[in-house]
Order: sequence, then structure tokens, then C-alpha cells
Amino acid sequence: MAQLRTGDTIAAIATAQGPGAVGIIRISGPEARALAEALFRSSRPGFCGLKPYRLHHGVLTGSNGRALDEILAAFMPGPGSFTGEDVAELFCHGGPAVLRAVLEELLARGARLAGPGEFTYRAFKNGKLDLAQAEAIAETIAAPTRAALHLAQLKLSGALSARIADLRTRLENLRAKLCLAVDFPDEDIECLPLPALREEALAVGEALALLLAGVERARAWREGVLAVLAGSVNAGKSSLLNALVGRNRALVSATPGTTRDYLEEQLDLSGLLVRLVDTAGLRDSLSGAEANDLDKPGIDPVEAAGQELARDFMARAEAVLYVLDASKPLRLLDREALTRLDARRALVVLNKCDLPGANDALHETLATVDGLGLASARISAKTGSGLEELCDIMRQRLTDDQREPDPDEIAPNARQAQALTLAHGELLSLADETEAALPYDILGLRLDAACRALSELTGDIAPDEVLNAIFSRFCIGK
Repeated sequence: MAQLRTGDTIAAIATAQGPGAVGIIRISGPEARALAEALFRSSRPGFCGLKPYRLHHGVLTGSNGRALDEILAAFMPGPGSFTGEDVAELFCHGGPAVLRAVLEELLARGARLAGPGEFTYRAFKNGKLDLAQAEAIAETIAAPTRAALHLAQLKLSGALSARIADLRTRLENLRAKLCLAVDFPDEDIECLPLPALREEALAVGEALALLLAGVERARAWREGVLAVLAGSVNAGKSSLLNALVGRNRALVSATPGTTRDYLEEQLDLSGLLVRLVDTAGLRDSLSGAEANDLDKPGIDPVEAAGQELARDFMARAEAVLYVLDASKPLRLLDREALTRLDARRALVVLNKCDLPGANDALHETLATVDGLGLASARISAKTGSGLEELCDIMRQRLTDDQREPDPDEIAPNARQAQALTLAHGELLSLADETEAALPYDILGLRLDAACRALSELTGDIAPDEVLNAIFSRFCIGK
């Protein structure tokens, strides 16, 4: 990889941007210890260098002799470090100016600024982890919920790699037996019968299919589900969004049409990530059959586009939270919209139940909602009443068809799923071709392709373009 060279010494800020209590500068390479010691002045008398795997207290000084920061320093010699090289880490105060000043001193003394994911890339190249585990590091950092974190940590532990290694060993044993048949066709050597070859290929293929099934099952827990807040203007959608996320994310106004685009926030429902989208409110400018005609006067083109976007979100979402103003009689526009909702995905949210007159209007509204077979929840976005029950109902409905991943269930990512799908397809084709009694050398090509796909999954075979694509998505410093 051209941009990720090994052999030199790299340095980078390893903690997130912005102020914080502690910021970490990471150095890796043959000069890591020397560079750290060049800046470090220990607070202990008789200091004779950074000892491995110990924290040392002291001060960093720049080339001008001025103190940069009071820090803790650690040194991990290779190969017993994350990258497999000599690594030094400087634990500074977490101000951006402090970290930049320290990093600039290291770069001025010969270190090179690390590229995205370069520390993890070196760990991969030095055999500290395989490619599936390297990807799991990025997934761990990006995990939005505890469930997603568990899925990433399971792969980081090597569970997927071990499963793939076992399946690949079984395929390699089959390749060895096929090679005997191809290389010594006239010798009296016991060869694997075609029915036995087919049976083993299908058995491995079934194991790959089980791994692939985990991809779809884990999608909601790793990537989240889309839930849309829809309904008429002034029903309280934006107020509900603010109440659910705990801050004033959306502008709330009594003026109809305030929300003209859409707002998206993430909500963690006990481990399930929900992408909550507040859309433009639906409203009519006229009445009767013309109520939904966006070309009629009263709705400007921007608001009309926002309403079309709202309808598009409603069609794509896993859940539609249709918000009604329970303090007022059901409007014709809402009545017609309710009839078009999919009862499997829809949840009617009866908002403003705290207002006077809500009980009178609510009876008629509930009769309509229940008559359409739609689930409902009563809340007040203003007071917070009913919000906890609403979240419980949302989570239950969103997970009805998606059970939570088992503790030991492995969930490959998109790249890994592609490799698994390729290997699975080759094995199914191999099984079909054994029934056609094709020659062993032809069958061996299928096995070769399946083994190669599994090798690319763990990085035993990894083209540079694949590695570039993977590690370029990492943050600098990891």
C-alpha cells in the first residue's frame, strides 16, 4: 500500500477531536522510544529511560526548552504491543492546542504523520490480528448501541476468524484429496468418491449459509431502523421529536408548516438504534376532494416538496408514527391518511392528551383508529406523559420480526458477506457438478475459488485495493 508504508516511525493524535480531560498521542515504529524520551522529563530523580509497560509521570518540553504539558508516558516494546512494533503513548491534557503542539514537536523530530487506520494496518501486517478483526475495531468504535457493540466485540475476539479457519481447513482437505486424483490418476491411491465430495461441500455450504443468515438478523441492531414522524401540521411531531431525544432539536411553532424539510436524530431503545425522522406536516389548503392537491393555492413549492418527501419516508420506513392532535376532532386529511397506513408498520400517536377537550375528541378518534386495526398510544409531548409507554410499544413493534442476536451469534459485515456469498455459490455449483460427474480438475477449480474467497475474508489473501478501501475508512490515530 503506497500511502501506508511500514518501517518508518509514525505519530498521531489517538483521541477524538475537541476538548477533553485526556488526550493521547500515539507513536509507533523503530524510533518511538527515542522520540518520546527526547521530549520527556521525568518527575522522579534518577530516571534512566522509559521502562516497558509502566506509566511514567513527567513534563514534555519543546525544542525551545519550554514546557508543553504535564503528562503520563508509557512504552510498549514490540512485538508485545498493539502494532507489533515499538509503541509509545503520551497521555496529555485533552486540549486541542496541547495535542497539536506535542504532535508538531514529534513531526519536527522525524516522525511521520500517520494515515487513516495506519496503526491498525501495521497490527494486521505484523500478524497481531487478521483483517476481520481489524474491521471489528472500526465497528467497535462506530457501534451506536450496546447490542451493536457486542456484535463487533465478538468478531474482535476472533470468533468469526476461527469459524472461517475451520471451514477453510475442511475445504483444504478436500483440495488435497482432489489433487491426488488429478496428479496420480493411474496410481492405486484411495480417492474421495464423488458422493462424499458432494456431501462435504454441501455441509460446508450450509455452515456458510448460517453465517450469512446472521447478516440480515443483525442489520437492525447494527445499522438501526427507520421510524418516521408523520401527520398534519401542528399535531406536535417536532415537539415529540424534542421530547424523545431530550433536547430542542426541532423548531416548534404554532405557525403551520414550520418544518419544511426533515430532521433526523438517533434514539437508543434498549439496544435498538432507531433513526427518528421528523417530516414536514401534511395540510390542506382547501377541503373535500381538493384537500391533498398540492398545486392549489395555500402551499408554497418548498412546503409541497417537503410533504412529498414526507410521503416518501413513510413508504420506506420500518415504522410510521402518525401523530394526531387528540384535543381536536379528527380532520378529513388525517382520516384519509389513516386509511392508507399499513397496520403492520404504523403506530398512531395521540398527542396533546393533557389539553382541555381532549377526552371529548379522543373518543371519536379512537373509534376510527381501532376500526382501521391500527395500534395507538396516548401521550403529551409537552408534559412527557406516556413517552415511556410509547418507547416500549415502538421497540416491541420494531423487533416483532427481528429477534435480538444471540450472545454467540456472529454477524458478518457487507464485505465479509460478499466473500461468504461467493464461497457459498461455488460450493453449491460444485455439488451440482459432482452429480454430472465432471472431472476432478474441473471440480478443483470450484474449491480453489471457495478457499480464495474465505482467505480474502480474513486477509490471508488481500489485494491492495481491498486493504486501501478498508483502512481508509478508519480515523487517524487508530
